[in-house]
Amino acid sequence: MEPKNSVDATGAVALIAFSALLGFNQVVIKFTNEGLQPVFWAGLRSAIAAICVAAWILFIGRRIRFAPGTALAGIIAGLIFGFEFLMLFLALDLTTVTRTSIIFYSMPVWLAIAAHFLIPGERLSAVRITGLVLSLVGVAWAILSRSDSAAEGSLTGDLCALAASIGWAGIPLCARITALKRVEPEMQLFWHTIVSAPFLLILAPLFGPAVRDFQSLHMLALMFQSVIVVAGGFMFWLHLLRRYPASTVASFSFLGPIFGVLFGWLLLGEQFGNDLIFSLVCVAAGIILINRPAQPADQ
Repeated sequence: MEPKNSVDATGAVALIAFSALLGFNQVVIKFTNEGLQPVFWAGLRSAIAAICVAAWILFIGRRIRFAPGTALAGIIAGLIFGFEFLMLFLALDLTTVTRTSIIFYSMPVWLAIAAHFLIPGERLSAVRITGLVLSLVGVAWAILSRSDSAAEGSLTGDLCALAASIGWAGIPLCARITALKRVEPEMQLFWHTIVSAPFLLILAPLFGPAVRDFQSLHMLALMFQSVIVVAGGFMFWLHLLRRYPASTVASFSFLGPIFGVLFGWLLLGEQFGNDLIFSLVCVAAGIILINRPAQPADQ
C-alpha cells in the first residue's frame, strides 16, 4: 500500500475499530487474570500468537526469513513488547480497567516526546506542547487522586499502567527508526512474539503459581487474546503504521481510554467519579492537541 500523509476515511474507521478492540481487551485481560497468573499467561499468549503469525506468513506464501542486520533491533523490540505487557497485565491485576485505560492510553504523549527528537518532521509545536502538558496533568491526576475506585485500585497498579504506556510508545519507535523499518509487519510481530514469550515465561515464576482458578471461559479468553488481539490486531496496527504517519495513528488512541472506561462500566460495573472524568477529559483532549496537523507557521 502507498504511504499517506494523513488518515483517510478507511484508515479512520479502521483505527476507531482497533481502539474499541483494545478497550474491550482491557476487560478480557482482567477477567483472565482470575484464572491464570498475569505474567504466565502473557507469555503463553505470546507463544500461541507466534505460532499463529508464523502460520499466516507461510499461508500468504512468504518465508520466515530474518533479514541481515535486523537481529539486534528485533530482540530489543521484542523485549520492549514483553515489558509493555508485563506491566499492563500486572496493572490490570492490581487496579481497575477504568484507571488503567486512562493512564495506559497516554502512550501518544511519550511517543510525541520521543518523536520530537528522533523522527524528522514530527517536532512538537506550541499547540502540541500545550496538549502534552494537558495530558500529563490528566495522567498525574489519575495516579494521585485516590477518591475514585480506591477500594479496587492501587498506586502500584497505576504506576504499572504508566510503565506499560511508555513501553507501548517504544513499539512504533522501533518500527520507524531501527532496522525493523525494512521488515514487513508480519516479521516485526514475529520478532515481538518469539522474544517476549520466553522473556515473560522465564519471569513468570517470580509472580506466583501459574494457575489460579482456571475455567473454560478463561481458555476462550486466552485464544481470543492470542489469535484476535495479538496475531490479528497488532499485525493490522503495524500495517497502519507503515501506511500513515506514526503520530497520526497514535492520535486515535484518545478513543482508547473512552472505550476502556465504557467497557469497564458496562461489563464490570466499575464506578468512576469526577476525578477520573477530569483525568479522562484531560488525557483525551491533550492527545488530540499533540497530534494536531502542523500548520505552515509551525514548520
